[in-house]
Amino acid sequence: MSTISTTQTIPDSALDKPRTGTWDGGNEPFKASYGKLMMWFFLLSDAFTFAAFLTTYGLIRHRYAAYDEKIHGAFKFSSDYWPIPDKVFNAFPGMGHADVPLGFVALMTMILIFSSVTMVLAVEAGHRMDKKDVQKWLLWTILFGATFLCSQAWEWSHFIGGHEEGTKMADGTVFHGANLAMNQYGPVLFGDLFFFITGFHGTHVFSGVCLLVWSFIATTNGTFEKRGHYEMVEKIGLYWHFVDLVWVFVFTFFYLV
Repeated sequence: MSTISTTQTIPDSALDKPRTGTWDGGNEPFKASYGKLMMWFFLLSDAFTFAAFLTTYGLIRHRYAAYDEKIHGAFKFSSDYWPIPDKVFNAFPGMGHADVPLGFVALMTMILIFSSVTMVLAVEAGHRMDKKDVQKWLLWTILFGATFLCSQAWEWSHFIGGHEEGTKMADGTVFHGANLAMNQYGPVLFGDLFFFITGFHGTHVFSGVCLLVWSFIATTNGTFEKRGHYEMVEKIGLYWHFVDLVWVFVFTFFYLV
């Protein structure tokens, strides 16, 4: 018997037995590698940042009155009330002045959801060590991500360009669209928050696409096969799914509330 204190002893065989508890001093708590844990910590901090931005949007939105036909009369863009998303985001590429409320935004959302599906398939292929499938699904994810970014660029250009009727200013001039100082659609803060929050999310999507392109190149070069695993693809997948999930909240706050 080996004595470890004056009051407690344990058998010698117990000293040689490997510990299997979750927090046993190993390098993979909860069976997650150091890299995965660090990615989760980063995503948690990023979630707090997005939550703060969206909470700010909600509080500012609450300060402004909603459109009420009995009070404000026939609808028109006005700084007296918060813009109605159906009236602001109702354009669709190639359809001229057709009124398609939230149609293009819904398409953008579907594109991002599809990219999550292809990302899952890429990670699953990595678990099988199937290089060709990893390449295929990463490429699809890159294409969906790039398409989303191009769609967001079009949406921004339309938002900045404005609707054809414009808003009459105090000096008699007519202003179209929105920027950081003026807004055809309503309160200036609506435009400011739109550019800031959707732009912040778009920056995340762009960063994700860059990471996906890098991982596609590394997969093609056989980097992950030499390592014996595709964990990096899985970590990038965690980031990509987070970006997709955040968009659901951005979509809800800006386009549905």
